[in-house]
Amino acid sequence: MEAATADASLFFNRELSWIAFNQRVLALALDPDTPLLEQAKFSAIFSNNLDEFFMVRVASLQSQIDEGITTPSVDGLTPQQQLQAIRQHLSPLLDQQQNHYRHQLKQRLADAQIQILDYQQLSRKQKDWANSYFYRHVFPILTPLAVDPAHPFPFISNLSINIAVLVRDQVHPEGQFARIKVPQKNIPRFVQIPEELHGGCWPRPIHICTPLEQLIAFNLRHLFPGMQIEGHYFFRVTRDADLELRELEADDLMEALEQGLRKRKLGGEVVRLEVSDEMPNAVLQQLMDGMEVGPESVYRIGGPLGLDDLMSLQSIDARHLKHPAFFGKTPKRLQRAQSHEQKPGQFESVFAVMRRGDVLLHHPFDLFSTSVEEFINQAADDTSVLAIKMTLYRVSKDSPIIAALIRAAENGKQVMALVELKARFDEDNNIQWARQLERSGVHVVYGVIGLKTHTKIALVIRREKGELRSYCHVGTGNYNSRTSTLYTDLGVLSSDADLGRDLVELFNYLTGFSKQTSYRQLLVAPLNLREQTMARIERETRHANAGRPAAIRAKMNSLVDPAIIQKLYEASQAGVEIDLVVRGACCLKPGLPGISETIRVRSIIGRLLEHSRLFWFANDGQPELFLGSADWMPRNLDRRVEAVVPLKDPKLTERLEWLLQLYANDNVSAWTLAADGTYERQRPAGTTLAAQEELIDVWSSL
Repeated sequence: MEAATADASLFFNRELSWIAFNQRVLALALDPDTPLLEQAKFSAIFSNNLDEFFMVRVASLQSQIDEGITTPSVDGLTPQQQLQAIRQHLSPLLDQQQNHYRHQLKQRLADAQIQILDYQQLSRKQKDWANSYFYRHVFPILTPLAVDPAHPFPFISNLSINIAVLVRDQVHPEGQFARIKVPQKNIPRFVQIPEELHGGCWPRPIHICTPLEQLIAFNLRHLFPGMQIEGHYFFRVTRDADLELRELEADDLMEALEQGLRKRKLGGEVVRLEVSDEMPNAVLQQLMDGMEVGPESVYRIGGPLGLDDLMSLQSIDARHLKHPAFFGKTPKRLQRAQSHEQKPGQFESVFAVMRRGDVLLHHPFDLFSTSVEEFINQAADDTSVLAIKMTLYRVSKDSPIIAALIRAAENGKQVMALVELKARFDEDNNIQWARQLERSGVHVVYGVIGLKTHTKIALVIRREKGELRSYCHVGTGNYNSRTSTLYTDLGVLSSDADLGRDLVELFNYLTGFSKQTSYRQLLVAPLNLREQTMARIERETRHANAGRPAAIRAKMNSLVDPAIIQKLYEASQAGVEIDLVVRGACCLKPGLPGISETIRVRSIIGRLLEHSRLFWFANDGQPELFLGSADWMPRNLDRRVEAVVPLKDPKLTERLEWLLQLYANDNVSAWTLAADGTYERQRPAGTTLAAQEELIDVWSSL
């Protein structure tokens, strides 16, 4: 169903639904039951999410307006109306965040001996140390830039915190304007005061720090000697960070990306100007004129700018102010397949385990290092392995996966890595990995022209008894060691012959000129995933119309595709029971009389980022269950390469059905979506159940 033919009243706006998701993140920061340093973390995540939202989504809307595009979104709002609505919904959330930071978080942290002090709150000895620190470590790298007829308005880089300074002297009694950029790298945003200067109070503070921008602001005399400082005010700029890329061959694509990244670092058009609330209108107007920003892009902030830097507080050693630490475990079936624990008679290869049946993985409860990484590590060193093929979308900076692929190539194996250069905000990292892999003899490709390769697949070809056998991994998350501890993701290790043949053909599609359009097991976007997904929803509708059992359960990050939503509405009208767990944006309206009365939508927001995608169809007592990398969004179904795999082992499907039910029973971290677009947080009156905490406790024992 095209947006132009959709009934706008049946859809929520995607941008506003995303803001509602970020509001749920902020709610964890505001919740007094959230440990203090976790409150700071969630506030930082809220801010970081907003930065990306402005750099991509708001920038896109602004570009549409600049180009005169007035085509409404599926919910009927023009780009201009969406920008107005975004501002209306965001403003109270920004006020909530700042009020919480200034009036609750800082005070409660201080009570817990963690003090974030304004410069003026420092003691005399602390100020002396801070001033000395400024002169030795900060002052030499600062560059005050004057603004006058001889000095045009300077370029303000993306996401930088800046100080607008008003100065005066006898030569310029009318006053002058200057700008100072606060350093973003190599100097911490919150400058830590040494322990020996914590004072004689008891209990002794465990951490004292002061914001870097304040340290600079109260040392402006060193930057403007002989001049009178009339005032200083903080501001921050967000720019359009999207990369417009021509569809080119690999070498040209890398060159175009590098040029685009340089442009991004400099920045595109300004889409947001944040200023401290006390900034005079005359100074604000000078900034707006200098950056060609209209009032609709200006946000006055009643507190510190750039609260994403609160994430740095996680380095403080105060475990009592954080969630209890937990560590995943090696899956039971892989516990004897750990190469670093080889003992005579006890070790067996991961390939031997996979030959006995598929292995279901659920990170971070199942360790990534002793499952997926172990699979690739053993493949790199196994003399019977002939080839390894992988897709790499977002990879950690110090990646054991990359090291294993390089080692495999050095061991003489055929190694192919599809590195997706267009993974937003990871382009630079991926370019560096691509070059390192190529230098090591790995065959690196960059995907299909016109599509972004988002699928998470790995294939190992092994010679056994004179024959070739395939071993593979299909997952919902990236091959990223760091995020594997922070995101919930599912995956399966399998030696199924048909699945192996599917992956051989899918890699041929990704690396060559294969016109493969159908697969034995895999559902692949953009080839058949949309068609097959809609066909299964339609099948449930037919079952319901015939009086047979019919139900759909699905878990995903976002649900915004109009055609899928329309099919779900039709299924609901036939009586299909539909339970959806949608972490982020959801454009479907549940509970509409006569439209979606049997559809329930909930969002789970907890200490881990819910990232797994899981799809279950009742199918008249013969259920089908799939996991994979795709959300129900147009980009995933039509403009990306995605792979979704069926789970057939009854033991594995039973565990995943239990998992879906667990999310349905969560009454602590769950929010339910109402037909009017509001989310209500579950507030249990009796027994509590938090899905993530339950998984921490029991997953490894299932």
